[in-house]
Amino acid sequence: MDALVRSANEPRATEARGWSDSVDLTIDRVSKTFGAAAALHETSLKIEGGELVALLGPSGSGKTTLLRIIAGLEFPNTGRILFDQDDASALTVQQRNIGFVFQNYALFRHMRVLDNIGFGLKVRPFFRRPSAAAIRKRAEELLELVQLSGLGRRYPTQLSGGQRQRVAFARALATEPRILLLDEPFGALDAKVRKELRRWLREIHDTTGHTTLFVTHDQEEAMELADRVVVMSQGRIEQAGTPDEIYDAPNSPFVFSFIGESSVLPVNVKSGEVLLDGVPLAIDPGDTAEGAASLYFRPHEVELVEAGTGAIEGIVESLRRSGRSRFAEIAVPGIGRFEIEIIAESVLNSGDPVSVLPRRWRLYADASRGGADA
Repeated sequence: MDALVRSANEPRATEARGWSDSVDLTIDRVSKTFGAAAALHETSLKIEGGELVALLGPSGSGKTTLLRIIAGLEFPNTGRILFDQDDASALTVQQRNIGFVFQNYALFRHMRVLDNIGFGLKVRPFFRRPSAAAIRKRAEELLELVQLSGLGRRYPTQLSGGQRQRVAFARALATEPRILLLDEPFGALDAKVRKELRRWLREIHDTTGHTTLFVTHDQEEAMELADRVVVMSQGRIEQAGTPDEIYDAPNSPFVFSFIGESSVLPVNVKSGEVLLDGVPLAIDPGDTAEGAASLYFRPHEVELVEAGTGAIEGIVESLRRSGRSRFAEIAVPGIGRFEIEIIAESVLNSGDPVSVLPRRWRLYADASRGGADA
């Protein structure tokens, strides 16, 4: 866990902003089952105050279950949730003071925008409730923060999807939450609006400095937004690290194949060589254990080379265009297929023989016996 914790000397982003006091979030050996099914195996994670962290994984990986446990909407079978050093496990949703943003906005359709934003303050117990004037002032400040000044008297149905999600963020911030949780916040929006709001969310986070945890299955969203990415699969954390660490040094076949485009070929490691169908490749096996292994590489990290240089030999099976890039699908007879990205000037046709080598790769021994990369 020490590797996941920032230096204690690093200043917190919120100290000079006055929006919120950043709260450390510790997930300590938390697990959850539904009947006989394990939704979350024993999981531990430390999130520093002021961090923006993405929980990334496919459906069923446990990321939303973990988010709901932090919020108090589900209770774990084992483990604790700590806010700073305080055990929040037995606290109610209200006592935890969590800001929660849902995929479907969850705005009150009969209320105007300003009333939606101030709702969490209006329903506080009398002794903790600000005055009506203070609530309105707070709502107007947040409306300006989310760049919707002048729209406070509109109803949610009079706003676009992107504007409604901004209102949902403002409402979540109104109560000065200790932690902000986002569950697929852009899932209901089209691609163009999603991209715009991703940049906007990063700016909002940098302004307010809340400790923020968001769930997504969109790897581009996670890699663009987050300080750290936590990749989950089958109720477990596969890897946690910066976007660069996750992309450049994936620690398992799942992470490599889930993050970015990837290709894989079955190989064998024997006597210090990597063999493809018995033919040695110009690839260093590093400390990969001898025996069956998988060679992973990315399409844009492959180059065309001369035949007979320890290269992967194949046949161009098809060519396609994707935006500014061109791709060739290569078939290795009796072994499999993989894709490479080629420069526009490359003259390749279907049926051409090619020789290629990855410039960077990762070897994973079968049965999770370790791996080596280059």
